[in-house]
Amino acid sequence: MALFARQLQSLTAQGIRSSQQVRLASSEVSFHTKPCKLHKLDSGPNTSVTLNREDALKYYRDMQVIRRMESAAGNLYKEKKIRGFCHLYSGQEACAVGMKAAMTEGDAVITAYRCHGWTWLLGATVTEVLAELTGRIAGNVHGKGGSMHMYTKSFFGGNGIVGAQQPLGAGVALAMKYRDQKNVCITLYGDGAANQGQLFEATNMAKLWDLPVLFVCENNGFGMGTAVERSSASTEYYTRGDYVPGLWVDGMDILAVREATKWAKEYCDSGKGPLMLEMATYRYHGHSMSDPGTSYRTRDEIQEVRKTRDPITGFKDRIITSGLATEEDLKAIDKEVRKEVDEALKVATSDGVLPPEALYVDIYHNTEAQTT
Repeated sequence: MALFARQLQSLTAQGIRSSQQVRLASSEVSFHTKPCKLHKLDSGPNTSVTLNREDALKYYRDMQVIRRMESAAGNLYKEKKIRGFCHLYSGQEACAVGMKAAMTEGDAVITAYRCHGWTWLLGATVTEVLAELTGRIAGNVHGKGGSMHMYTKSFFGGNGIVGAQQPLGAGVALAMKYRDQKNVCITLYGDGAANQGQLFEATNMAKLWDLPVLFVCENNGFGMGTAVERSSASTEYYTRGDYVPGLWVDGMDILAVREATKWAKEYCDSGKGPLMLEMATYRYHGHSMSDPGTSYRTRDEIQEVRKTRDPITGFKDRIITSGLATEEDLKAIDKEVRKEVDEALKVATSDGVLPPEALYVDIYHNTEAQTT
């Protein structure tokens, strides 16, 4: 019996070590991503990428926060607690979270009006985003900016004028080069803004001066209600920089986005100048909340993308199947995210608004404090 007990103990210990090895082996997993299409480049990002458990859980949580926060914003708009414009990012989460995962300290972002998720990713809280949408003091800029005008230290905001951010992003990159920073400015715009003249002026200057700017076209298939095939003579947006090299990226795959952005950053850091990236993605809602989004596409089309290409469910399946996470892990994250957004909603719908005298501040730099 004693011998049997020792053998059993030995087998048990071996089993524990074996299971630990399995868990250790699954703490980092390799995946294959869709190859990037290249323009004026001899090589591009690797298609074999690795992911560890910590990053997997973080990426899942980040995408879920943006999805739930945007859903909350949509409901607030329908309840008429948000006024004016409101452009939602639902469906495009892999683009923002994937690019953010590749950023390093000192990198900057500037985008158009679909900016809520980016504001949160770059330092604001969910409360600050939602309260800004409802015009409350707790908002990102105390209720003065609304949906399209939120900022953080490294985020130069949403911009309400179509394409206005394109030359501004080149300007941020110029400042980086002037200061000898090893950083990039990610300059985002949609396919609808890809035909703006200022984009070509900005890419020309960026190439002349080899500025560290990534011009990123988030191609969600529609500029307002116009399909890309009806608005653009060339829909290969990654080639539209002409003399600026480019990459086409699967924008529904967070790992493809992360690897492409890392590769692009290294390219810029080496002093080679700008790149133009096209993120092929999709938006579930209309152009803005005033657009039902079903007059120029069918509901079946939207549901088909949700079922087959959704960036969150696709990523969820991969990390569960690979052993990086369990259903229970992700359910716990979902519960935590739901609580965070619900608590933010309470502030966004109850906090006060700025008094009228606040109209006279934040107009000029370094003005004296206002007195009553």
